[in-house]
Amino acid sequence: MAGPLQRRRERERLERLARDFAVNAPNSATAGTGAEPEAQATYSTAYQAGMREEMIRDATIFVLGTDLYDRGGHFSQVKGLGPEFGADRVRDTPISEAAMVAAGVGAAMNGTRPVVDLNFIDFSYGAMDELVNQAAKVRYMWNRPVPLVVRATAGVAQGGAQHNNSLQSWFMGTPGLAVVFPSRPWDVKGLLKSALRGHDPVVFLMHKLLTGARGPVGGEDDVVPIGSARIVRPGRDVTLATYGYGVVLAEKAAAAVSGEGIDVEVIDLRTLAPLDVDTVAASVRRTGRALVLDEAPAVAGPAAEIAAAISDAAFWYLDQPVTRLTGRHSPIPHSPALIAGLLPDEAATVDALRRLARASGPEVAAS
Repeated sequence: MAGPLQRRRERERLERLARDFAVNAPNSATAGTGAEPEAQATYSTAYQAGMREEMIRDATIFVLGTDLYDRGGHFSQVKGLGPEFGADRVRDTPISEAAMVAAGVGAAMNGTRPVVDLNFIDFSYGAMDELVNQAAKVRYMWNRPVPLVVRATAGVAQGGAQHNNSLQSWFMGTPGLAVVFPSRPWDVKGLLKSALRGHDPVVFLMHKLLTGARGPVGGEDDVVPIGSARIVRPGRDVTLATYGYGVVLAEKAAAAVSGEGIDVEVIDLRTLAPLDVDTVAASVRRTGRALVLDEAPAVAGPAAEIAAAISDAAFWYLDQPVTRLTGRHSPIPHSPALIAGLLPDEAATVDALRRLARASGPEVAAS
């Protein structure tokens, strides 16, 4: 286990990284259909705003984790809520993920709505029994609600092998858990409200590289239903399904190939469990071709499940096999140069779209 000095240095490094993201992050994808307010927020402050509004609305909501009360978390996700709501509702805990989640499960079973902030999904390793064997099964064993939210960042930024994992497939495959992974501030806030108002455990994942991404946010009653995807960009030639930071890459790649006459429909899944298969399958029935973009490794990853779901629901409409573009099956190195070689980027996405759109035989292979 890392010592106090090492943890402090790591925390300071990550805080610097978060500030850099806030300066350099891309703008969020255009908010959904219909008239929406012009209120703007970053990916991180949208979470903060959603937490604040829901804590005012419901006095049973509280958050627990490390470095929350004063610092507001590694990514300032609850900054300012400690002094506003007090130490009983913004609780700093010892560095024990098992204890945090166990306390959250017990509190959720006894009439409150806890949010356990793990900061990094990598730290969930230490709480798997509490989350997978307890929280996910209480409803099935005793028919008791467990209104628990477990928040963490996921995906690759910088930080080496122990702060960059994409473990969402673990939780996708756990009956009893919902898994959400928003790509823009509007959905961060709206999905958080759904999670906090529900009655079952939700794993709420946020991508580190989107921390400073800015875009519109909804009001107090703008709730995004868990289990609903959105069509970011309509198209007729290829369906590109993705989530989280993949939406940024997908939009850039779709814009790049549009000048070549390739019209790409981009779908932001938003929720990984339950998957909105209906929206994706309906798109594939129109386009006949599907690309799944995911930075997690291909083996037993989200892209594998999404591709299988597409094949099950729209097989007879496919002109080509479903293509996957994923991260490599490797631990994440510390070197940025090595990281770049492991992950799908805009250029790789453009290439995959070109090959899929122009293929007329078996030459398109999964990547």
